[in-house]
Amino acid sequence: MKNVFLLLSLLVLACKTSLAQFSDDHILNLQTEDLKVLNWGYYLGFNQYDFQFEYKNDIGRDVLVDKSLGFNVGLIGELRLNDYLDARFEPGLLYTSRTLGFPGFTTEADALREVRSTYIRFPLLLKVSTKRFGNWKPFIEGGVYTSMNLGSKEDSLDDNSSGEFRMKKNVYGYELGFGIDFYTEYFKFTPSIRGVFALTNELVPDNDPNSPWTGNINAMRTRGIFINFTFE
Repeated sequence: MKNVFLLLSLLVLACKTSLAQFSDDHILNLQTEDLKVLNWGYYLGFNQYDFQFEYKNDIGRDVLVDKSLGFNVGLIGELRLNDYLDARFEPGLLYTSRTLGFPGFTTEADALREVRSTYIRFPLLLKVSTKRFGNWKPFIEGGVYTSMNLGSKEDSLDDNSSGEFRMKKNVYGYELGFGIDFYTEYFKFTPSIRGVFALTNELVPDNDPNSPWTGNINAMRTRGIFINFTFE
């Protein structure tokens, strides 16, 4: 939870700093920026990934998830549809780490599984903006994504009985977010916050259907939050 507050604080700080910069500025920067049919840029940011579990039986022994702060980086290709709509393709690389705590075990080696994931992501989004107010413009965005988890270990023959936690390699889902475009003298700077929701059941069950690790898990899906800083 502390990491979430840190992410939100960074976004608020970026917005307040940018608003302070433009509040008394009557000169419009980059006046033709939004008239381009194609636009390019890149983004840097932070993420915090979680898991949502669905259980076969409610036995009061939920898997605990210890989340950490990850990072993401990528490119942006934007197609202008009209004054308020843009289609965006944002391929990127994301790293995150989660530690799972399984109840009922007496040793740490059996109870804990560190899940390190490197995702190559391919989001396709629709950006819906308001009209421009001076040198800033709010927007909301949403769309779908597919990604490849390079650390999935899906093809491994070992499972949790050998200390190996396995996940599906290919994941798809949807994401929703909002942000503000700020027009500086030389480039457009955009802080944004986004929620990511996987639709794929990412769990690869253990070989034993009665496994104490995965036997009671019906599905496991990623939930995440991004804070990105975009430069276009």
